[in-house]
Amino acid sequence: MKKLDAYSISIGVLAVIDTYLTATLIPVPVWVTFIAWASFFILGGKVSGLRQSIASNLTGVVISSLTLLAIALLGSHPIVVAVCVGAGSAAMVQASKLPLLSAIPAIVWGFASTVGTTVATGKPITTIGLANPAIVAGVAMVLGGVFGYLSEIWGNALCGEGKPVASKTTAGGTTS
Repeated sequence: MKKLDAYSISIGVLAVIDTYLTATLIPVPVWVTFIAWASFFILGGKVSGLRQSIASNLTGVVISSLTLLAIALLGSHPIVVAVCVGAGSAAMVQASKLPLLSAIPAIVWGFASTVGTTVATGKPITTIGLANPAIVAGVAMVLGGVFGYLSEIWGNALCGEGKPVASKTTAGGTTS
């Protein structure tokens, strides 16, 4: 089967499951899972893409949460909001100095998803418990990354590329 046809099937079916789960059992915004799903693929897929995507997305969630907390503490005057968002934006760029977080857009998607979840749920970042928008967005980002990974595995299997990845032995005899 051609790769795009295989991925159409795997992504289409898993999108149905994702949408149903987020509407019933796991109450997180489905659009955030789709953002994280796309983040997984844009970062190259595979385990490495999943790792980098989740780490970057969650870094954005944390930086956004700190930004929203600063706004909650300092007030919501437009200049305060602008300065806090500017500081958060600079923090995202600084975070990208770490190799695992080198994809700035993936950090931004976590940041924006947290702000969007805050607006969509009407819950402030200071909300205690599982309804906190940072927790909701973080769970959605991880879930979306996992759906991306599963859709890649299934899509590859459908087009005959579903071979397991073997460990590579280096010259020193260790595996990587």
